[in-house]
Amino acid sequence: MFTFIIILIALIALLLVLVVLLQSGKGGGLAGIAAGGATTQILGARQAPDVLERATWILASLFIVLCILSNFAIDRSETQESVIQQRAAGEQTGQPVLPPSGAEPAPAPTQPAPEGSATTPDQQTAPPAEGQGQ
Repeated sequence: MFTFIIILIALIALLLVLVVLLQSGKGGGLAGIAAGGATTQILGARQAPDVLERATWILASLFIVLCILSNFAIDRSETQESVIQQRAAGEQTGQPVLPPSGAEPAPAPTQPAPEGSATTPDQQTAPPAEGQGQ
């Protein structure tokens, strides 16, 4: 049903564009070109703008009504969750959140060295702190 309404909206929009372009403006518009000027012969001099104006109002009204009705035709039977909602639900249930593909795993936390053991390379190259015997 939703797809049918969207197709109908698209067709009405195309017709609306066509009808608006056929209306004569201050410069004459395309109304004089339509059917080689036969619109004024068939409908009369004043009938063509009235018909085009009425068609514009009818098509615009249908367009707006169908746009509003399309909101009620959306199928909401299945729940759709965003990525943020899925991750939040995963954190609440205790499931670990996996990093995106291609990301490097975080380095393992380093354990502090027990006292009396050899110093780490970072400690050997660091300058002595202020206040320590120089």
